[in-house]
Amino acid sequence: MKIERFAPSPTGLLHLGHAYSALLAYNSAIRSGGKFFIRIEDIDQIRCKEIFIEQILDDLKWLGINHEKPILKQSSRFKFYKKTLQSLWDNNYLFGCDCTRKDINIASAPNEKTLYGPDGIIYPNTCLNKIRSKKMPSTALRLNLNSLDKNNFSFFDKKYGKISFTKEEAIENIGSVILARKDIGISYHLSVVLDDAFQGITNVTRGEDLLEATKIHVILQYILNLPTPVYHHHKLIRDEFGKRLAKRDDARSIKNYRESGYSREKIIKMLN
Repeated sequence: MKIERFAPSPTGLLHLGHAYSALLAYNSAIRSGGKFFIRIEDIDQIRCKEIFIEQILDDLKWLGINHEKPILKQSSRFKFYKKTLQSLWDNNYLFGCDCTRKDINIASAPNEKTLYGPDGIIYPNTCLNKIRSKKMPSTALRLNLNSLDKNNFSFFDKKYGKISFTKEEAIENIGSVILARKDIGISYHLSVVLDDAFQGITNVTRGEDLLEATKIHVILQYILNLPTPVYHHHKLIRDEFGKRLAKRDDARSIKNYRESGYSREKIIKMLN
């Protein structure tokens, strides 16, 4: 029995790519006799809007997707996130960083080739060896991969099979990613790991653009002693020019298609 979820961020309308991912996860759960959850990833309280939440839920219902109740909102879990961050800080898995984006660009400039990871330019560890205070700082908090006591990691993906990587590869290709931001208080990487475990998610279905980020999540699952789900990083839905869809593509939103007279069956046919 699979327990799947769809976790949209309500910063825009649901588009064809979201619908494809949600339907894949939903059908996977139903075929196994399992459960399907909806989680609202609204940690960015400035960009997330209630009007988008309402429209997303209405579109999912229109697509024939039923879900377990209640719906989990990440905004209700900030106290738990902070408690976990404190534990990571106390165990030396975090370090404070007050570098601006400009600082990072300048520090990375001397390299012949700037390296990019799941979160953009790989952080040059400018703040890694600064003296740590006992109190967790109010700056951005980054993951200290050097503190890992394990060298080999792996996870299984339905599309790609077993994926393995080492601590050294993570340090080189992922770097010290941010786990908490000063303006938001938590990052996607940490919140998604904690919430998947909290909801008992056994299978995660999402776009292949998050495949490299999953390595961060597997590391965090190890550190926090949480189970690693089975993943399915599916193809991305792209436009006629080969560009993947984004929330700014309102013309391809489910709301727009519905208002233009498209049926649920026609939408599903477009996604196959």
